[in-house]
Amino acid sequence: QVQLVESGGGLVQAGGSLRLSCAASGRTFSNYHMGWFRQAPGKEREFVARISSSGRRTVYADSVKGRFTISRDNAKNTAYLQMNSLKPEDTAVYYCAADGPWGTNSYNYWGQGTQVTVSS
Repeated sequence: QVQLVESGGGLVQAGGSLRLSCAASGRTFSNYHMGWFRQAPGKEREFVARISSSGRRTVYADSVKGRFTISRDNAKNTAYLQMNSLKPEDTAVYYCAADGPWGTNSYNYWGQGTQVTVSS
């Protein structure tokens, strides 16, 4: 069993930055591919970024490519999402997820989410 806890969300002006963290419990964090997703009000949850268990492979949604960076520190059981040049349309609840086949959006474990609000 893995528990995921996101933190780092908040209110920021357009053009600003935030770094989200996803702390995982359990001893096998380094075995899991990780992903970040987001859900805006009235919209479906959408993929943001994913990172392989080793951290060597990353994939981004086109909407965040060049602005967001996903990373992980397996020694700290933590994944990160650095978000720069934020736009109002990035406003959403952001979720991290763990343990899913590479290249899919199917993950076995999900966090509770952290709110990111970008003001114009």
